[in-house]
Amino acid sequence: MRKNAGVTSTRPDDLGPDPAPASASAPAQRTRLIATDLDGTLLRDDKSVSARTVAALGAAEEAGIEVFFVTGRPARWMDVVSDHVHGHGLAICGNGAAVVDLHGGAGTHSFVKIRAIERTNALEVVALLRAAAPGTSFAVERTGGIGHELAYPPLHLDPAVTIAPVEKLLAEDSGQADQPVLKILAHHGELSPDAFLALARTAVGDTANVTRSSPTALLEISAAGVSKASTLALCCAERGIAPHEVVAFGDMPNDVEMLSWAGTSYAMGNAHPDVIAAASGRTVANNEDGVAVVIERILAQRTGA
Repeated sequence: MRKNAGVTSTRPDDLGPDPAPASASAPAQRTRLIATDLDGTLLRDDKSVSARTVAALGAAEEAGIEVFFVTGRPARWMDVVSDHVHGHGLAICGNGAAVVDLHGGAGTHSFVKIRAIERTNALEVVALLRAAAPGTSFAVERTGGIGHELAYPPLHLDPAVTIAPVEKLLAEDSGQADQPVLKILAHHGELSPDAFLALARTAVGDTANVTRSSPTALLEISAAGVSKASTLALCCAERGIAPHEVVAFGDMPNDVEMLSWAGTSYAMGNAHPDVIAAASGRTVANNEDGVAVVIERILAQRTGA
């Protein structure tokens, strides 16, 4: 059994390739909210949302189950799912740094909640990482866009607003000081992704929350206490939804806290080992519509099918 924030849950179906599926599945009757990551989870590798997944999301909302997209993506990268947010139109972006209203459709969004990292804390994190991992380059993600250092890998799909040393990007006179900092990104060209994450977490400690979702050595750094899990918990509390009423899906280390918090959680068939260890169950890979597979089963159980 797995203990999650005061909730103890037995392992539901493992829908992955190892054991055969069990007869009991996620607690369908008590599910009130589905929280799903996007890249590597809900989205296929080509960044599309399959027709099967679209249908499953719509059916869940019609059955009275809220669906929250909970992602490391910035708000401006949410067009890929903006047509599928249905009723409430909200998504959690930037690993919990922002709650975003996507009701306006593709190309539009508004910030409902911002959990920024303070400039002084960001500068402290930069100094700690420079000392622990020389050669680290940085980017700064603000509500209005991203700026990065010259040595930071170029952003082909999302050109930087500014290219400058990170200290200048974070300066009070940067010209963007009115835009809250949602997260700091740190890249290293030589360390392995997991080694860089472990090193950074040791160096930074409680100063900030450090995680990753990229297959490269790229870290995502939020304010202390800010994660997908903590912001999802806030959104659920506002709706009177308890952890045991949430089913969550993810594939990378930035999903671990959310999967541990939710009463029922699924690691994708393509998930990182830490995610598999944190989740209470496992579904098939993103390219096989693993999220839809579980949603369909939850809805089928509700109707007694």
